[in-house]
Amino acid sequence: MNPDLLVDRERRHGARPADRPHDAPDDRPRDHVRDLSAALAAALLVLAAVLVGTAIQDRHHSLFVGWPPVFAQWEPHVGPGTPAALSVAVAVVAYGPALAAQLPWRALLFTAWGTAMAWTFSLALVDGWQRGIAGRLTTTNEYLTVIGRFHDIPATLHDFTHHILSHSPAPWPAHIAGHPPAATVTFVLLDRIGLGGGAWAGVWCITVGATAGAAVLVAVRVLAGEQLARRAAPFLVLAPAAVWVGTSADGYFAAVAAWSVAFLALAVTGHRPRSTGFVAGLLFGLTAYLSYGLTLFAVIAGAALLLGRRRLRPLPYIVAGLAVVPVVFTLLGFNWWEAYRLLITRYYEGVGGIRPYGYWVWANLACTVLLVGPATVAGLRRAGAQLPQLRGGLRAAVPQPRLVLLVFAALLALLVADLSGMSKAETERIWLPFAMWLLPACAFLPRPRAWLTAQAALALLLNHLLLTGW
Repeated sequence: MNPDLLVDRERRHGARPADRPHDAPDDRPRDHVRDLSAALAAALLVLAAVLVGTAIQDRHHSLFVGWPPVFAQWEPHVGPGTPAALSVAVAVVAYGPALAAQLPWRALLFTAWGTAMAWTFSLALVDGWQRGIAGRLTTTNEYLTVIGRFHDIPATLHDFTHHILSHSPAPWPAHIAGHPPAATVTFVLLDRIGLGGGAWAGVWCITVGATAGAAVLVAVRVLAGEQLARRAAPFLVLAPAAVWVGTSADGYFAAVAAWSVAFLALAVTGHRPRSTGFVAGLLFGLTAYLSYGLTLFAVIAGAALLLGRRRLRPLPYIVAGLAVVPVVFTLLGFNWWEAYRLLITRYYEGVGGIRPYGYWVWANLACTVLLVGPATVAGLRRAGAQLPQLRGGLRAAVPQPRLVLLVFAALLALLVADLSGMSKAETERIWLPFAMWLLPACAFLPRPRAWLTAQAALALLLNHLLLTGW
């Protein structure tokens, strides 16, 4: 056949499926049915967790959550943030996909950050300023309650492990005992520079936490291609996870962890590998001293290394950066391994030892559904359908399989955390850092506005029907 005639025919009738761009999602009725089936199955999982959890709580009172499986109370309400939250949701659904496709890259990152902040602040303000933001981190088990005990930071760090067990003298509240001290030290330092109190702490967590989506976009762009990153952007902005980013310290943790992977991705793809590699290592070290469980981010980091073209060159700088935070805290007298050992003891001495593993091992996944939304479930289904072609796609450097690997690395890390038994309940908050890396699976979905509407609706319902504990 004459090549010119073939080109002319394809211009008139469209390219064959094999010639479609690798990042263009299929839009076939059969796939839509499967997407909806996956979302329905996830909704049934949540319903089962609610019904079974309510029965267990009524009979045995062993779950220690007010509205199983979520740490929340049933309290339908509206607040000053309601009009703003509705406005942000409508704007992102209507204009988000088009803007994400057209904005210059740097403008897109700042727009994503700003819009995510607006979404998170407005959702938090549904509960009001004091209850939604200023008072969140001042309650009994939260970080700000111990600021006065850190007047001498080196001495307190040296003595930190002596107060982890619940029967020790002056035991730390649950969140302080349950995390390495970098989390608490962050709020101590904010207090030292004049940003003390719950309001500043809440603003810090939301402002920093809202950057996590931009960090994920940076990593997806350099590892899997800009078009997939742009398709994922509105979903990272309008995530139901924002309900718990505002206001919990885990939103801040999620951002630090996300930027560690973003800088690692830049380093292993040849973008100033010395400086970006060092910063990646520095942030990985900080991540491990913010939350013990976030050491599982090594799985996501491993995927980024595998996808990098120049994975060996930045390694010395990554290792150098990685050593900084552990060395500083160790020299100040804090023993990470001893603290973790004591934490396990305290965990099983408290409600962690009472909460039934047989319920939470699957109800945690229902919490994750509420965290990432139905669109992410459908996106993961589409990503899973590509697993058989993963190896060949990686060899050919095809964008979609590269994103599949990154997303499923995050899913694997989350499942390991689940099976460990150290995350029974409250995972809608604890797993925020992992959830941010599941959201890019939404890039595989056609018709983004319909799925964005579902995401926004879920977040609005959660925040208006429940009074969450974070």
